[in-house]
Amino acid sequence: MSELAEVLAALRRVRGINPFFALDVGRPDESWLPGTALLEGPDLKNTIDAIAIRYEAEEPRVAASLFFLSYTARLLSPLTAAGLPIDVRPENLWWRHDPAGGLSVRVDLPRLGPPAAEALAPVVEAIQDVTPVSRGLLWGNAMSNIAGALKMVVRAGMLTAEEAELRGVRLMTAPPFEQAGEFFSIPGEVAFRRRSCCLYYRVAAGGKCGDCPLVK
Repeated sequence: MSELAEVLAALRRVRGINPFFALDVGRPDESWLPGTALLEGPDLKNTIDAIAIRYEAEEPRVAASLFFLSYTARLLSPLTAAGLPIDVRPENLWWRHDPAGGLSVRVDLPRLGPPAAEALAPVVEAIQDVTPVSRGLLWGNAMSNIAGALKMVVRAGMLTAEEAELRGVRLMTAPPFEQAGEFFSIPGEVAFRRRSCCLYYRVAAGGKCGDCPLVK
């Protein structure tokens, strides 16, 4: 099987789990921005500002966290389920943000790329350039989405809880995920508790997530 066919088959296999696992492929219409616009120019800051307005987030770091939480959910959910290092570097992405509908992301070419952490690192740097937000918080958001994706993969019957937890633990043996949190045992389920907080509780209608370290 060719690389292109392998990637397309993997994306088709997982897209039905829920909408976060549906990662589209190909060049979209002119309403979309190239992924490189995340790294230079005003679009990233303008998007974070729009998220702050939508969620009534008084602190810029809260809106930055929500942006990266959404960004990584849309990329890491299908990648985690597929079990393939699909190329999600900014130069192989398209994205757009609709204040009403939120963030959308798609890949340009269906190909393999570097590990997800390497692909996400430039976006982490770009967010920190425009907003004072903790690096550990951002990587915690990414790991939280990986854990959430593993939970859904188990519920879809694609992996056992033990297999999913092993996949997650392997990710957390190397930077930047090694301090992100920990998995713990619940029979038949993937359970994860992160070490940082995404700050969603600080928006007007927010609350604490199930894996939040502030939940007692």
